[in-house]
Amino acid sequence: MLRVEEFDYELPEELIAQKPVEPRDLSRLMVVNRETGKIEHRIFRDIIEYLKPNDLLVFNVTKVIPARLYARKITGANVEILLLEKVDGRKWKCLVKPGRKVKPGTELMGTTFKVRCVERGEEGTRILEFDDVVENIIEREGKTPLPPYVHEEIELDSYQTVYAKVAGSVAAPTAGLHFTPELLDKIRSMGVEFAEVVLHVGIGTFRPIKNPFIEEHEMHSERYMIDEENALKIWKAKEEGRRIVAVGTTSVRVLETVAMEGRKKRYQGETSLFIYPPFEFKMTNALITNFHLPRSTLLVLVSTFVGRELVMRAYSEAIRERYRFYSLGDACLFV
Repeated sequence: MLRVEEFDYELPEELIAQKPVEPRDLSRLMVVNRETGKIEHRIFRDIIEYLKPNDLLVFNVTKVIPARLYARKITGANVEILLLEKVDGRKWKCLVKPGRKVKPGTELMGTTFKVRCVERGEEGTRILEFDDVVENIIEREGKTPLPPYVHEEIELDSYQTVYAKVAGSVAAPTAGLHFTPELLDKIRSMGVEFAEVVLHVGIGTFRPIKNPFIEEHEMHSERYMIDEENALKIWKAKEEGRRIVAVGTTSVRVLETVAMEGRKKRYQGETSLFIYPPFEFKMTNALITNFHLPRSTLLVLVSTFVGRELVMRAYSEAIRERYRFYSLGDACLFV
């Protein structure tokens, strides 16, 4: 069995990115060749030099909702609410900070809404019932949902991919944050084909692995879908032996879920696929991603695709070269 310590590393806190680079495609890009082990240091817009005509570039077009709300208890104590998943009607599964003091029956007040805790959920979550449709509330009061290691407020547009379409995520598929409309136009003009999938990113993607052994970790399920046009593109590329380049680990999980389910006209459902060694990739041939948290399922996924030793060597070099890490940081291309 694999121990979680094998996917650990030390990162200086000052390398955790607090703001995205502007323009987006001027972020740094580490290019890692899986066969030769060669590592190159570029900027993201140079990615066009590593893409080929007839490649299929697969984007997760989920859209982040302003899922963070602020409220207060009757005592006046402030509470932060992160919306995770709709249960039914006006009930939502949420993370609440400080959660230990929000028990069933507790009432909270926002600026324009009221909410009551109706029950405890798993892993510290709470089921909250709102007095209004949540979509209306977040339109009035919702803030950008940011990872706990980002300490500055960021406008939602800066935490959204330029191609986001389908609302439903509480975190961005951050590999896509590096693309600009101009860069996408250049890539398309090269003869690279685009395909779109949707995986709504939940909080489970970012939870650390707490078990001592990787295999004991249980992934939270996340909703995904692919329409008929894009399912056809993906299977056609696979059958023709063309290179499928996943933009982000969320796209990888959708692609490999599709491979396991077999060919269909369209896909809609939930996936809890946890990719760890010795997983065999059936769809993904190259991967664009960011630098991930230690002991995370995302780092395990990348290590499975690339090889743990090469990933750890690349991460060590990234730290020496002062790359920016995590959601708002720089990118890697693994070919």
